[in-house]
Amino acid sequence: MAKVQYFGTGRRKNSVARVRLVPGTGKIVMNGKPAEEYVPFANLRAVMVQPFDVTETVGAYDVIVNVNGGGYSGQAGATRHGIARALLEVDPDFRAVLKRAGLLTRDPRMKERKKPGLKKARKASQFSKR
Repeated sequence: MAKVQYFGTGRRKNSVARVRLVPGTGKIVMNGKPAEEYVPFANLRAVMVQPFDVTETVGAYDVIVNVNGGGYSGQAGATRHGIARALLEVDPDFRAVLKRAGLLTRDPRMKERKKPGLKKARKASQFSKR
């Protein structure tokens, strides 16, 4: 039995999400766990389903995500990006709507690297006169 599947890769910060959309009831599984269990914040779960809201396909697809790297926020953003890209495979007509909502743009903001002689990227140790 050949099931229809759509794939998309999303990235944000240091996170990479490999997303698979399968026609279904709308459940999201991340790294083998339900999204409610994997991501503890409701606002981040809402971020992940934005592409479905914009394209009016809520509950039409089950989402299977393999995500690694980064924290909750980066992984949620990467999942959103991957879902948006996978929806393009479903119907190329979604491109205009997704692009207008800014869901196809890869967020380029990354953590700045630590510099030598400093404690963090820009934070120096406190100045002491003596």
